[in-house]
Amino acid sequence: MFPYKTSIYLDKSVKEPLYLQLSNQLILLIREGQLTSGTKLIGSRQLAELLGIHRKTVVASYEELALQGWVESIPKKGTFVHNNLPNLYQKRKERESVVKEKSGFSFYTSSILKAKKAFKVEEIIYLNDGTSDTRLTPLDEIARTYRRVASKKSTYKHLDYGSTYGNNGLREILVSYLNSTRGLKVAKENLLITRGSQMGMWLSAQLLLKEKDVIVVGTTNYASADITFKNTKATLKRVGVDQCGIQTNEIELLCKTTQIKAVYVTSHHHHPTTVTLSAERRMHLLQLSKKHGFAIIEDDYDYDFNYNHAPILPLASHDTSGNVIYVGSVCKTVAPVFRIGYLIASKDFVDEAAKLRGYIDRQGDALLELTFAEFIKSGDLDRHIRKVLRVYQQRRDLFCKLLKEELGDYFSFEIPKGGMAIWTQLNKKYTWKQVQEEARKHNLEVGDYTRYDMAKTNHNSMRIGFASYTENEIYELINRLKTTMKSITKKL
Repeated sequence: MFPYKTSIYLDKSVKEPLYLQLSNQLILLIREGQLTSGTKLIGSRQLAELLGIHRKTVVASYEELALQGWVESIPKKGTFVHNNLPNLYQKRKERESVVKEKSGFSFYTSSILKAKKAFKVEEIIYLNDGTSDTRLTPLDEIARTYRRVASKKSTYKHLDYGSTYGNNGLREILVSYLNSTRGLKVAKENLLITRGSQMGMWLSAQLLLKEKDVIVVGTTNYASADITFKNTKATLKRVGVDQCGIQTNEIELLCKTTQIKAVYVTSHHHHPTTVTLSAERRMHLLQLSKKHGFAIIEDDYDYDFNYNHAPILPLASHDTSGNVIYVGSVCKTVAPVFRIGYLIASKDFVDEAAKLRGYIDRQGDALLELTFAEFIKSGDLDRHIRKVLRVYQQRRDLFCKLLKEELGDYFSFEIPKGGMAIWTQLNKKYTWKQVQEEARKHNLEVGDYTRYDMAKTNHNSMRIGFASYTENEIYELINRLKTTMKSITKKL
């Protein structure tokens, strides 16, 4: 007889019901080939005695196995392992978690998108391209608002399936907020809630671009945008970027020979160089879009962070022809974990984007969206922005001061007027590959510097964030970078 007693272990201290524990272990024995097709299982009373459990537990387990199709009960004969099971028998291995490295089927892979590491080592300082300091996140205020929202009786109606447009309450609040702070003139019907600006950009790309369609981007450009557009198999045409932003005269020349479907801009602080698109070029770009019928995807990723002047109104605030698709998010302002963003465009485009969103995301997180509706309405968001703005400006000033004083022979840069990063050019005597390799010896991780030169112009520059580091961390970062550069210089 099969050794049931030594092959099955039931743990009464765990939450999983005993009958399910028994079912799962019997399934494992069947899959391993120890209980083969046609094998008769011992009676429920006998198995209960062997395992020291109630007979009803065994009966329930056998019924569960029968429902799943692993066994069949034959009246007056007993319970048998099902005869029609395919050959899935595997040798017994230790019952512990094992990484499954290879799939047993074929699938399509991407050569465009790179995998990102999901973990960080505490003693290493990681350079970033301008992220907020999550330690400044107003968690207490958000938690209080969330609890208040969740405790309302009316909240239950939001727990069912909702709209792919996002929660109506947040849509109304956001429209009012963006109209007043960014000079927009839009209605709720022009706004789609997204899970961050990346979703807005992806939806826009899917609706605008197909193979061989042309989208214009800068020679320096946000790498994630490039990747998103390349994924559609569209053709990327690059135009120059200078101190006044993307060069619209080059776009005008391109329009004479090429049918353009869209232009992508980060008008407030160009990513990655941080320059602001001039007023003259803003008006020129809008005129070109109207004349030639192309869309402008305006990614306003850090509108709220300005240190030397008031925020410049986005292109969307001057759009009278329905040519601008305006995307942004709360993620950059508060914390990346709160995946709430928006896409603003003409109603027909928003309607189609909402339908497309349904393929990959049935709806957003209604409770979180209601929470942020209250968070914005109460003024907590504006208070948070004012607080971190002071902190980030101090960090910018310190970072730039130390970078110039301690590393001026190696790096050149302009002090950014806003945002959370600086555009740094490395002395031509050195390469970022050298810096990356040497920095790792000093617990400093540079990251993927190649993403700042997708056009391969060899500008030898990189975007370095400052906002996420405390004063002490900035001193330590500069110290490690200085040690790195001295070590490289000695080897030259």
